[in-house]
Amino acid sequence: MSKPKHIRTLADTEAQAIARNIRVSPQKLNLVAAMIRNQPADKAIAALTFSRRRIAQQVKKTLESAVANAENNHQLDVDQLVVKTAEVGKSIVMKRFHARGRGRSSQVQKFFSHLKIVVAERAEAPEETKPSRGTNKEQKAA
Repeated sequence: MSKPKHIRTLADTEAQAIARNIRVSPQKLNLVAAMIRNQPADKAIAALTFSRRRIAQQVKKTLESAVANAENNHQLDVDQLVVKTAEVGKSIVMKRFHARGRGRSSQVQKFFSHLKIVVAERAEAPEETKPSRGTNKEQKAA
């Protein structure tokens, strides 16, 4: 007997990638994740490539993994992918001690984070036509 098949929690037009135990605080990682939320995947990768934050390269690697999962595992169109969610969670906290003056010590906390990126295929929406910026006389005549 084998285990029962894992039920897929994502829609058919979605794919995900998860990075666990990243050595950065969740607060700092969330700043980078906020940059790419609701962005097209190619623009998000470009933004992470030129970001000056240290953690941006690991976020980029996770996003590229999500795009590869969408293409290879779920046969989604890479050009239509959008970053649907970028969730940041807390992981372990390493506790270390730092020597202080007069024989004392203080605690240093080193935070770790989890990152989950979900990409979804953008639905083809028909383009709406905007009315031209003419005068009121032209609009009434039409």
